[in-house]
Amino acid sequence: MSTGANAPQHVTAGFLNTDWNPRDLPAGASTRNVVLRTDDDAATTGSLYLPAGPRPRTVVCVMHPREFMACHYLIPDIVGAGYAAWSQGARSVGNDLRLEHETALHDVAAGLAFLRSQGFEHIVLLGNSGGAGLYSFYVQQSSLPPAERIARTPGGRPSGLAGLEMPGVQGLVLVGPHPGQGALLMNCIDPSVLDEGDALSVDPALDPLNPGNGYRPGGQARYAPEFVARYRQAQRARVERLDALARQFIAQRLAARKALKGREDASQAERRAAAHTPVMTVWRTDADLRCLDLGLDPSDRHPGSLWGRDPYASNYGAVGFARFCTPESWLSTWSGLSSNASLAAAAGAIVQPTLVIEYTGDQACFPGDVRAIHDALATADKRHLRVRGDHHGRALAEGEEPGRYEAGRQLAAWLRERFAH
Repeated sequence: MSTGANAPQHVTAGFLNTDWNPRDLPAGASTRNVVLRTDDDAATTGSLYLPAGPRPRTVVCVMHPREFMACHYLIPDIVGAGYAAWSQGARSVGNDLRLEHETALHDVAAGLAFLRSQGFEHIVLLGNSGGAGLYSFYVQQSSLPPAERIARTPGGRPSGLAGLEMPGVQGLVLVGPHPGQGALLMNCIDPSVLDEGDALSVDPALDPLNPGNGYRPGGQARYAPEFVARYRQAQRARVERLDALARQFIAQRLAARKALKGREDASQAERRAAAHTPVMTVWRTDADLRCLDLGLDPSDRHPGSLWGRDPYASNYGAVGFARFCTPESWLSTWSGLSSNASLAAAAGAIVQPTLVIEYTGDQACFPGDVRAIHDALATADKRHLRVRGDHHGRALAEGEEPGRYEAGRQLAAWLRERFAH
């Protein structure tokens, strides 16, 4: 995204892991790439990084439900500290059109089963950004007796979790953790949309870019508490409407398929209706007031969001969270009301030693959110570290050391305190 008419192009979100890391692995380290089959016969990939010398007893796993993590910037720090690192790609990498978090747990389980088969005694999950919600959800579900796990996705599909082998884990690291993709979207969806079929429809009374509501460019917006409360309520109402639309689409498809079942005299129209799987287009999903008014939950962050500094370009453009999704993926992943993958829901089940690393200039994970996540964790062994950097651990000012380097040092020290090599 460009930060101005003459500014250099600077990509701030999406597939950054391919070039986040300018450092090589430590000398003598080895990499093994594998393809695994999940219990539901989907394919998932993984890369196992091993330090030189004796095989470690502990492996640190990195995964995101929709991003490529094989070059994650913390892998050199993990391997350099003498631990193995496992980077896994979910079946939905690069395309979350059909991403359902309950299904993604099958991918996680396949990776952890592979690591157990390789002899690792201690498994530590490292959830970065959206990976925090996925891994926390896994910890929650794996801690339950199989019969008590979620039986169906929010869209009504069987989850298959009751029959899934879910290896246990011994530690959790949350880096730049937002409170879950649904909760994230609840805070950044634009509630001023009047018509879901018209991306340019605007209710001026709820428009975050309306000067009459307090907007000023460059992080100088100042929204009154009354407007913030009304805005948050309207965001929830929009998510409720989208949930209802998703369930309507699902009900229509199921009814069409039921009507067709066992019939040989069905019309072409009936066959088309039964075969059709609708896709939701959700416009204007980059309008978190905290990105425009830096006085709301203040931090070291710069004006703008993960997608760029120009709120018109990021909110009205083609790229953004939840832009295209099936009704099932909307309900499971992006709905702050229906998704099961939230840190608020999972935190009470997390009893493993946990390290929380907050970047003080994060534009997706805000100080109040991180404090709430940390405080809700059930474990007594938890540490909250604050490191200067943006959401991706990059430097906030020219000449500064990137925050990811300090995060790597702190992670290595925490691992050495708790887990044998």
